[in-house]
Amino acid sequence: MRALLTLIVVLAIALIVGDRVAVVLAQNEIGRKVAAEYSLPHQPGVHIGGIPFLTQAVDGTYHDIDIRVGDWSGQHITVHNLDVTLTDVSAPLSDVLHDRTSNLVAATATATALIPYDTVQGFAPAGVKTISNGPDGLHVTGTFSVEGIAVPATVVVTVAPTGNGIEVTPVSVQAAAGGPALPLAPLRRTLTFTVPLQRLPLGAQLTAITPGADGLQVTAVAHDVHFSNLP
Repeated sequence: MRALLTLIVVLAIALIVGDRVAVVLAQNEIGRKVAAEYSLPHQPGVHIGGIPFLTQAVDGTYHDIDIRVGDWSGQHITVHNLDVTLTDVSAPLSDVLHDRTSNLVAATATATALIPYDTVQGFAPAGVKTISNGPDGLHVTGTFSVEGIAVPATVVVTVAPTGNGIEVTPVSVQAAAGGPALPLAPLRRTLTFTVPLQRLPLGAQLTAITPGADGLQVTAVAHDVHFSNLP
């Protein structure tokens, strides 16, 4: 009986070790293909969730796959801390082994990334000097022309996803100390601008934007992602 228990323990350890080796190999292969697909300078980190991995591989379904890309450039914009999470991935083992993508599908792809404020400022109108997050919202400071007169001010703006990218819209204005009060309407016309980031990898469309200390934290989502349709 003791010998049988010892054998069972040894087999269990072997299966666990084999499972962990298999998942590392799969993660490295996914990272290699993603790096080649998007011409990334570095191979992204990949984590396949769920234990055991081999059961998921044989079944051809994975609950979640997290891909940590880091810096990514597209649409003339570089973002930082790009993470993509694929959920409910269908990848039949025979298709994976033969490198066929026609049946590889993810129910949802959720991408998050950080757009630094200096990148946002690169698309702002002339006169904008700084963009930063404040207790009452996103602050745009600079010198703005009102009826032909250059006036220093701080403008509170909102950010929202649109079909053209991230739209920045003034909602209130604070004149500089001792300066004249400024009307909002002309600033809305001259200071509304768009950061042309319409999507992130895997066709994920922008769904949420949150100002943070270092930049805009953006979230983008795609549904029913067919890998054969990717560029």
